[in-house]
Amino acid sequence: MSLLERLAPHLPYIRRYARALTGDQRTGDNYVRVALEALAAGEKALDNRLSPRVSLYHVFHTIWCATGAQLETNDDDGPGKTDDAAHRLMRIAPRSRQAFLLTALEGFTPSEAAQILDTSFDEVEQLISEAQAEIDAELATDVLIIEDEPVIAADIEMLVRELGHEVVDIAATRKEATDAAARKRPGLVLADIQLADGSSGIDAVKDILGRFDVPVIFITAFPERLLTGERPEPTFLITKPFQPETVKAAIGQALFFHPTRNRRAA
Repeated sequence: MSLLERLAPHLPYIRRYARALTGDQRTGDNYVRVALEALAAGEKALDNRLSPRVSLYHVFHTIWCATGAQLETNDDDGPGKTDDAAHRLMRIAPRSRQAFLLTALEGFTPSEAAQILDTSFDEVEQLISEAQAEIDAELATDVLIIEDEPVIAADIEMLVRELGHEVVDIAATRKEATDAAARKRPGLVLADIQLADGSSGIDAVKDILGRFDVPVIFITAFPERLLTGERPEPTFLITKPFQPETVKAAIGQALFFHPTRNRRAA
């Protein structure tokens, strides 16, 4: 089996992880590209003692650490556009951020995260706790849920409220979603792709983003519709059926890293 065949199933997920880690699609994709180029050129190699997925993430982290986060190229983003996001990003130490994302977003066990980060199980547990404390201190906003399955919508609503956020509306169609956003600007949107009347959650999000700059998390059974590489893709994408901790982690990351995050109205 070729290197590409071994890694292909894991590439969409390490891209998702890299984007969440850096808070930026272009920066995250740059790190993944450099890691793959290093593997292809023989400069790095997969560790055969580890599973291909764990080994790929391990190589990614050796690239991350070796570059000292110098691959970011934000000069053309416009003055002030990334300053707030960059400052927010730096409030969590890189190691804590990595451990938190590897376990909560990517679903690795603490033991696997320790292998990826070349550290101990106990240190990973400590890093996760530190990251969660930092993230929790930043949160509180109004959330719009776009989901046509009542049971799933109720589960998401419960998770959102457990984190201390307010659910301003639950929309089952594109029109309901855009109307809800017009009534009250959300600070976060959680969206499915396929909606009740055959309309698209992607289109609903486009409508909302045409009016407001808000973070979006897609929660869908059809991730392949978004991870095509043919257009700008979401930084935060969760596949159904989802784990509650994965949703909570993504919410924390989306709010923490978004440059114009809107706090919940008093």
